[in-house]
Amino acid sequence: MKLRGRGWVAVWLLSFLGVLTWVVFRQTASHVITTELRDAQQQRSALEAQRAELLRRIQEAGSRAVLVPRAESLGLRLPADSEIIILHVPSREGH
Repeated sequence: MKLRGRGWVAVWLLSFLGVLTWVVFRQTASHVITTELRDAQQQRSALEAQRAELLRRIQEAGSRAVLVPRAESLGLRLPADSEIIILHVPSREGH
């Protein structure tokens, strides 16, 4: 069976609609992926800011300005220079 004028028009029309449907599907999928990527980037930025804040707080908590008053409130004191003993660990090369 040979296609005549109307048959060819129908085939081309269906092909054109198929291609348009595929293009719309791809555009929709790319829009969804773009939105997800933007959300992930915003979440990453928020987490990096939180990490920087936590690292700053850790450094501040470990500083002498914080540790010395806390140690003194517990009755501890800094050792004098004569009270510090440096121990040397012998190397294993001699064995």
